[in-house]
Amino acid sequence: MKYKTQQEQFWAEEFGDAYIERNNSQEQVAGNIAMFSKILGKTSGIKSIIEFGSNVGENLKAIKTLIPSVECSAIEINHKAAEILSNDDFFKPKVKVYETSILDYKTENLYDFVLIKGVLIHINPNELHNVYQKLYDSSNCYICFAEYYNPVPVSIDYHGNSDKLFKRDFAGEFLNMYSDVKLIDYGFVYHGDNVYDYDDITWFLMEKR
Repeated sequence: MKYKTQQEQFWAEEFGDAYIERNNSQEQVAGNIAMFSKILGKTSGIKSIIEFGSNVGENLKAIKTLIPSVECSAIEINHKAAEILSNDDFFKPKVKVYETSILDYKTENLYDFVLIKGVLIHINPNELHNVYQKLYDSSNCYICFAEYYNPVPVSIDYHGNSDKLFKRDFAGEFLNMYSDVKLIDYGFVYHGDNVYDYDDITWFLMEKR
């Protein structure tokens, strides 16, 4: 399949397959539950969620653990990850998986909680406004970013690969684009946490009003 950007190709193929094995552990699920319990504690009435770039669904598992009745949907570019998530018996009902690039995804429904975690950092910077629009268009209420933060845009070497990881103020850019989106809360989780297996991630919970 031909993709618009090199970053999409990177995640759709071998590197994306290998990522599944590196980032699939009970310790990460526990860390996600701890983080999302803080985030979801600032929300109410969530019945549906869509995750942009779900991989095999570790974030969705954490949220489903905290809100068992929530209906889950996901967008995932990597075929292997999408197949695993589609057939995961943890989810009842099963996750509705859109196996496609986020850049090609066409908004079909509105969701109470729109999540993107550790994915904006891998999007080609020229396509960020396109992705922001899709996140906005998919939201009925809450939007959550959980990414690497930097006050100015920078590109970082990623496992020996250039132009595959970017840090910037994603939430700040998003909030500047949409006057009806307000920041509800934000926080940081640290890789050196004494209890949970975290990466250094800054999360932002926003509400579309």
